Amino acid sequence: MSRHARLAVAGLNPGYAALVMATGIVSTGLHLFGWSLLSDILLVVGAVALAVLLVAYTWRLISFPQRVVADAQDPARGFGYFTVVAALNVLGMRLALEYHWLVCAVLALVSVPLWLVFTYAVPGAMVVGHRKNPVLPRTNGSWFLWVVGTQSLAGATATVAAKDSDLTSSLAPLAVAFWGIGVVLYLMLVGLVTVRLLDDPVTPHALSPTYWVYMGATAISVLAAAAILALPPKLPVLVATRHVVSGLGFLLWAFGTWWIPLLLAFAARRHLVSNERVGYDPTLWSMVFPLGMYAAASASYGRATGLDFMVDIARVEVWIGFAAWIAVAIAMVKAFIQPERKHSDAATREDNRHG
Repeated sequence: MSRHARLAVAGLNPGYAALVMATGIVSTGLHLFGWSLLSDILLVVGAVALAVLLVAYTWRLISFPQRVVADAQDPARGFGYFTVVAALNVLGMRLALEYHWLVCAVLALVSVPLWLVFTYAVPGAMVVGHRKNPVLPRTNGSWFLWVVGTQSLAGATATVAAKDSDLTSSLAPLAVAFWGIGVVLYLMLVGLVTVRLLDDPVTPHALSPTYWVYMGATAISVLAAAAILALPPKLPVLVATRHVVSGLGFLLWAFGTWWIPLLLAFAARRHLVSNERVGYDPTLWSMVFPLGMYAAASASYGRATGLDFMVDIARVEVWIGFAAWIAVAIAMVKAFIQPERKHSDAATREDNRHG
């Protein structure tokens, strides 16, 4: 392998699988509104990206284990690993729309041990690991990826449960349990991250795109709620929790909607007021994902509960998510091409000098 590839893997952002999350959920939103060709193209892109990233993550784990552990102990980067869990399940739920239930089930099954490891290892390393500085001053929006990963499991589990009658009664309680864990995690983290924003001076650079996961975590909770509400209402666990899931689902949607103007203000503060250059960064996919998820969640929950105005909002929002995906994808391609171009130009100059 080339030195360039080794360096790229060594420095791989733990949260790069947000690329797959964003691509998968924008594909889902387009599919929900009948834009099949665009949806299928993004589905293929997401599947290829997932395959490449799984190879890269595995390579990094084998060749650079110290860096993997260091990232897990880093409060600003560690929760990025939950993007792998969410990527598997978001893509699985999209494939379920094409009746690939078995693939969705396999991807969900693979994500469970990953979720368990990350759930206990990442926060555990921050609590009991050797640390020179306090953890809370380094919190950011990426912490909500813990919620996103958890709710992706809830949604995928409910999706499989709805399509396999033999597994419905056993998987439905598990889906509701994952959903409940995700909601409680969100309530816990929203306090911690908000205190961080209010307690210490926040530079414009610190207002990274990861803060959009504030809203994305509520949106995927709403999507998972819609998947749970699609289960047979006479199931004992649904009899006990249906009203809670439905009610909290709408409240989370409302809270996520409330966040959007504030997040836009964060972006304006960073790029318009402080004139910080807009360049490609892997965390930009953490902004695309919430935009796409808000559309998919609004459409799914609105249809499940008869709230047509949510579907109408989603009909517009899906194109905002798609436009954001296009913009970040173009920026990513340019970022990949430019280093190669610089290297080629340097080599050409060297040849001319010796020619």
